[in-house]
Amino acid sequence: MTNAFEIAGVGLASEQKALDIIASNITNVNTPGYKRADVQFSELVASVSDPDNPRADLSAEPALSGVSVRAALALNQQGEMEHTGRALDLAINGEGFIELLGPAGQTLLWRGGALGFNADGQLSAAGLPLKAAISAPAGASDLTISPNGEVSATVAGVTTPLGQINIVRVDDVNTVERLDGGLYRASDDARLEATTPGQDGAATLVQGSIEHSNVALTDEMVRLMVIQRAFAANAQVAQAADQLMGIANNLRR
Repeated sequence: MTNAFEIAGVGLASEQKALDIIASNITNVNTPGYKRADVQFSELVASVSDPDNPRADLSAEPALSGVSVRAALALNQQGEMEHTGRALDLAINGEGFIELLGPAGQTLLWRGGALGFNADGQLSAAGLPLKAAISAPAGASDLTISPNGEVSATVAGVTTPLGQINIVRVDDVNTVERLDGGLYRASDDARLEATTPGQDGAATLVQGSIEHSNVALTDEMVRLMVIQRAFAANAQVAQAADQLMGIANNLRR
């Protein structure tokens, strides 16, 4: 009987995590550059006697011991582009990120949004300078970012190149962690491949545009209803186990 409570408890906790993931997607449906997270369930076992040589008779192996829930980021799904006309708005059309320099010198990843200039005159995003270290001289105007990442500006009436923004691609999106403020961080074992935008099938940069969230509200509502029904089913298991436990206790009397 206690197993029923344990199973129901694991199910309720798992479905709650899934609800939190979907709720975050719905909350950020209008957040520029937001990448939705898909819910992934996987079975857990206590241990396997020999993982390299599994037995044909599965009854001899340990039973399932629970379920794992994780949020898989849909980083490679493009959101809809909106042209804003603002020179400091920048979007990435395709897979990849722009590297930023974190406060402790670490590399952070950015999917695009509003650019700006920090106190040192460096091109920055989310308050952090681009790792490309692009600075604009005094009196510069008409900032231009080409699709292949070349940054230039008009200085004293002359078009002057300022630097190059590259795109980095991650070989495994599961090694990327989402942070606050539209930033991402790759794990230590992640492999980042830097490339020039537009070369070898790489993404291109789109100045004067922003990328909308890739969350489809109708899809999230369908997922929400499925998870809610699963949550209710687990709650009914706990309720039924409680009723049976009550009957068993009364029989003892």
